Amino acid sequence: MCKLPNLLTMLRIALIPVFVVVFYVNARWAPYAAAAVFGAAALTDWLDGHLARRWSQTSPLGTFLDPVADKLMVAVALVVLLQADPRILLTLPVMVIVGREITVSALREWMAEVGARATVAVSGLGKIKTTAQMVSIILLILRDSVFGPWVYDLGLLLLYLAAVLTLWSMVVYLIAAWPSLSGQTGR
Repeated sequence: MCKLPNLLTMLRIALIPVFVVVFYVNARWAPYAAAAVFGAAALTDWLDGHLARRWSQTSPLGTFLDPVADKLMVAVALVVLLQADPRILLTLPVMVIVGREITVSALREWMAEVGARATVAVSGLGKIKTTAQMVSIILLILRDSVFGPWVYDLGLLLLYLAAVLTLWSMVVYLIAAWPSLSGQTGR
Protein backbone atom coordinates (compact mmCIF):
# COMPACT_ATOMS: atom_id res chain seq x y z
CA MET A 1 0.00 0.00 0.00
CA CYS A 2 1.27 3.50 -0.85
CA LYS A 3 1.72 5.68 2.21
CA LEU A 4 0.61 9.34 2.43
CA PRO A 5 4.17 10.78 2.33
CA ASN A 6 4.83 8.91 -0.94
CA LEU A 7 1.48 10.06 -2.34
CA LEU A 8 2.44 13.66 -1.55
CA THR A 9 5.76 13.19 -3.35
CA MET A 10 3.96 11.75 -6.39
CA LEU A 11 1.51 14.67 -6.25
CA ARG A 12 4.48 17.04 -6.42
CA ILE A 13 5.65 15.32 -9.61
CA ALA A 14 2.11 15.41 -11.05
CA LEU A 15 1.93 19.15 -10.36
CA ILE A 16 4.89 19.87 -12.67
CA PRO A 17 2.93 19.81 -15.97
CA VAL A 18 0.04 21.63 -14.27
CA PHE A 19 2.47 24.35 -13.20
CA VAL A 20 3.91 24.68 -16.72
CA VAL A 21 0.51 24.90 -18.39
CA VAL A 22 -0.77 27.47 -15.89
CA PHE A 23 2.48 29.47 -16.14
CA TYR A 24 1.95 29.94 -19.88
CA VAL A 25 -1.77 30.80 -19.74
CA ASN A 26 -2.26 34.32 -21.01
CA ALA A 27 -4.58 35.63 -18.31
CA ARG A 28 -4.32 38.06 -15.40
CA TRP A 29 -4.86 35.27 -12.87
CA ALA A 30 -2.17 32.97 -14.33
CA PRO A 31 0.83 34.21 -12.29
CA TYR A 32 -1.15 33.83 -9.06
CA ALA A 33 -2.34 30.35 -10.02
CA ALA A 34 1.17 29.29 -11.11
CA ALA A 35 2.60 30.63 -7.84
CA ALA A 36 -0.11 28.76 -5.92
CA VAL A 37 0.64 25.49 -7.75
CA PHE A 38 4.38 25.88 -7.14
CA GLY A 39 3.72 26.87 -3.52
CA ALA A 40 1.55 23.79 -3.01
CA ALA A 41 4.32 21.63 -4.44
CA ALA A 42 6.86 23.31 -2.14
CA LEU A 43 4.62 22.63 0.86
CA THR A 44 4.35 18.96 -0.07
CA ASP A 45 8.15 18.87 -0.10
CA TRP A 46 8.21 19.84 3.55
CA LEU A 47 5.09 17.89 4.53
CA ASP A 48 6.00 14.53 2.99
CA GLY A 49 9.34 14.39 4.82
CA HIS A 50 7.82 15.60 8.07
CA LEU A 51 5.04 13.00 7.95
CA ALA A 52 7.37 10.18 6.90
CA ARG A 53 9.64 10.83 9.88
CA ARG A 54 6.83 11.49 12.37
CA TRP A 55 4.79 8.43 11.37
CA SER A 56 7.87 6.24 10.76
CA GLN A 57 6.81 5.77 7.16
CA THR A 58 10.13 6.27 5.43
CA SER A 59 10.55 3.92 2.50
CA PRO A 60 13.04 3.19 -0.28
CA LEU A 61 10.53 4.60 -2.80
CA GLY A 62 10.15 7.83 -0.83
CA THR A 63 13.89 8.12 -0.25
CA PHE A 64 14.42 7.86 -4.00
CA LEU A 65 11.45 9.92 -5.23
CA ASP A 66 11.61 12.87 -2.82
CA PRO A 67 14.87 14.40 -4.07
CA VAL A 68 13.93 13.59 -7.68
CA ALA A 69 10.59 15.40 -7.28
CA ASP A 70 12.32 18.40 -5.68
CA LYS A 71 14.95 18.71 -8.37
CA LEU A 72 12.44 18.26 -11.20
CA MET A 73 10.06 20.89 -9.83
CA VAL A 74 12.80 23.44 -9.18
CA ALA A 75 14.59 22.82 -12.50
CA VAL A 76 11.37 23.11 -14.50
CA ALA A 77 10.35 26.29 -12.67
CA LEU A 78 13.79 27.84 -13.22
CA VAL A 79 13.76 26.93 -16.92
CA VAL A 80 10.34 28.49 -17.56
CA LEU A 81 11.30 31.57 -15.55
CA LEU A 82 14.52 31.89 -17.53
CA GLN A 83 12.61 31.49 -20.80
CA ALA A 84 10.28 34.30 -19.69
CA ASP A 85 13.22 36.54 -18.69
CA PRO A 86 16.38 35.44 -20.53
CA ARG A 87 18.69 38.07 -19.06
CA ILE A 88 22.15 37.25 -17.69
CA LEU A 89 20.99 38.48 -14.28
CA LEU A 90 18.68 35.47 -14.02
CA THR A 91 20.82 33.11 -16.09
CA LEU A 92 23.76 33.12 -13.64
CA PRO A 93 21.97 31.87 -10.52
CA VAL A 94 19.95 29.37 -12.60
CA MET A 95 23.20 27.93 -14.02
CA VAL A 96 24.70 27.68 -10.54
CA ILE A 97 21.65 26.01 -9.02
CA VAL A 98 21.08 23.51 -11.84
CA GLY A 99 24.80 22.78 -12.14
CA ARG A 100 25.10 22.16 -8.40
CA GLU A 101 22.11 19.82 -8.39
CA ILE A 102 23.65 17.73 -11.16
CA THR A 103 27.05 17.70 -9.42
CA VAL A 104 25.72 16.79 -5.97
CA SER A 105 23.37 14.14 -7.40
CA ALA A 106 26.29 12.53 -9.21
CA LEU A 107 28.43 12.81 -6.05
CA ARG A 108 25.73 11.16 -3.92
CA GLU A 109 25.33 8.35 -6.44
CA TRP A 110 29.08 7.74 -6.55
CA MET A 111 29.39 7.92 -2.75
CA ALA A 112 26.58 5.37 -2.43
CA GLU A 113 28.49 3.04 -4.75
CA VAL A 114 31.56 3.22 -2.52
CA GLY A 115 29.45 2.76 0.63
CA ALA A 116 29.85 6.28 1.95
CA ARG A 117 26.42 7.78 1.17
CA ALA A 118 26.04 9.21 4.69
CA THR A 119 29.04 11.46 4.02
CA VAL A 120 26.90 13.56 1.66
CA ALA A 121 23.55 13.40 3.46
CA VAL A 122 21.24 16.42 3.39
CA SER A 123 22.29 19.06 5.92
CA GLY A 124 20.61 21.96 7.70
CA LEU A 125 22.32 24.29 5.23
CA GLY A 126 20.54 22.45 2.42
CA LYS A 127 17.19 23.07 4.08
CA ILE A 128 17.88 26.82 4.34
CA LYS A 129 18.98 26.83 0.69
CA THR A 130 15.81 25.02 -0.35
CA THR A 131 13.61 27.48 1.56
CA ALA A 132 15.32 30.50 -0.04
CA GLN A 133 15.04 28.83 -3.44
CA MET A 134 11.33 28.00 -3.11
CA VAL A 135 10.38 31.47 -1.83
CA SER A 136 12.47 33.14 -4.54
CA ILE A 137 10.79 31.12 -7.28
CA ILE A 138 7.32 32.02 -6.01
CA LEU A 139 8.26 35.71 -5.99
CA LEU A 140 9.78 35.46 -9.48
CA ILE A 141 6.59 33.83 -10.78
CA LEU A 142 4.66 36.82 -9.44
CA ARG A 143 6.76 39.16 -11.60
CA ASP A 144 3.86 40.83 -13.38
CA SER A 145 1.48 40.82 -10.44
CA VAL A 146 -0.31 43.68 -8.75
CA PHE A 147 2.32 43.63 -6.00
CA GLY A 148 4.75 45.62 -8.15
CA PRO A 149 8.32 45.20 -9.41
CA TRP A 150 9.81 44.94 -5.89
CA VAL A 151 8.45 41.37 -5.69
CA TYR A 152 10.58 40.32 -8.65
CA ASP A 153 13.61 42.16 -7.28
CA LEU A 154 13.23 40.45 -3.90
CA GLY A 155 12.80 37.11 -5.68
CA LEU A 156 15.99 37.70 -7.65
CA LEU A 157 17.86 38.67 -4.49
CA LEU A 158 16.67 35.50 -2.75
CA LEU A 159 17.63 33.44 -5.81
CA TYR A 160 21.17 34.83 -5.57
CA LEU A 161 21.18 33.98 -1.85
CA ALA A 162 20.02 30.46 -2.77
CA ALA A 163 22.79 30.24 -5.40
CA VAL A 164 25.43 31.25 -2.84
CA LEU A 165 24.06 28.72 -0.32
CA THR A 166 23.96 26.18 -3.14
CA LEU A 167 27.66 26.66 -3.87
CA TRP A 168 28.51 26.65 -0.16
CA SER A 169 26.65 23.40 0.47
CA MET A 170 28.27 21.83 -2.60
CA VAL A 171 31.72 22.75 -1.27
CA VAL A 172 30.78 21.26 2.13
CA TYR A 173 29.70 18.02 0.39
CA LEU A 174 32.85 17.91 -1.75
CA ILE A 175 35.10 18.47 1.28
CA ALA A 176 33.30 15.70 3.17
CA ALA A 177 33.64 13.38 0.17
CA TRP A 178 37.22 14.36 -0.68
CA PRO A 179 38.90 11.43 1.12
CA SER A 180 36.82 9.00 -0.97
CA LEU A 181 37.20 11.03 -4.16
CA SER A 182 40.97 11.33 -3.81
CA GLY A 183 41.46 7.69 -2.83
CA GLN A 184 42.78 8.65 0.60
CA THR A 185 40.24 6.69 2.68
CA GLY A 186 41.71 4.23 5.10
CA ARG A 187 45.20 5.79 5.08
